[in-house]
Amino acid sequence: MRPRFRHVAFSILGLAVLAQLVPYGRRHSNPPIVAEPAWDTRTTRDLAVTACFDCHSNQTHWPWYSHVAPFSWLVQRDVDRGRAALNFSEWHQRPSKAVDALPTLCEGAMPPAPYRRTHALARLTLREKELLYDGFARTLSGVNEFQASEPALHPEPGDGGSGRGGF
Repeated sequence: MRPRFRHVAFSILGLAVLAQLVPYGRRHSNPPIVAEPAWDTRTTRDLAVTACFDCHSNQTHWPWYSHVAPFSWLVQRDVDRGRAALNFSEWHQRPSKAVDALPTLCEGAMPPAPYRRTHALARLTLREKELLYDGFARTLSGVNEFQASEPALHPEPGDGGSGRGGF
């Protein structure tokens, strides 16, 4: 190894090790679920769980890289921002901006591209996006046809039909 390359490589490694000492982004929490929306259908909820809940609920699944800086910083920031903007687990404090989520779904801004790249199930088909958009619009307007007998979209063995499928 050339001396200059070795110096750069060890400097980067040293910075990566030092970054682990920064306390932000590794103390993950999932506060209690206070209240969810009265979903219009189970399908809408399942799609929201698949595409939205990791950042917009208190049911975040923290992947392994969310414990390693600097990725942990980015994941924590995204979850903090997502929960502040719209939190499906604290619907009793339903944000006045909840309706603003509809255009972001329609424009394809949510879920964000970096999230979709690392979470295959969040890559919704056009039909799934339409179902989520329409269902969320009905949920916001108070239309509720939710039937407990409706099957989960992406059931995972042993998850009780919660739709967390694969997360």
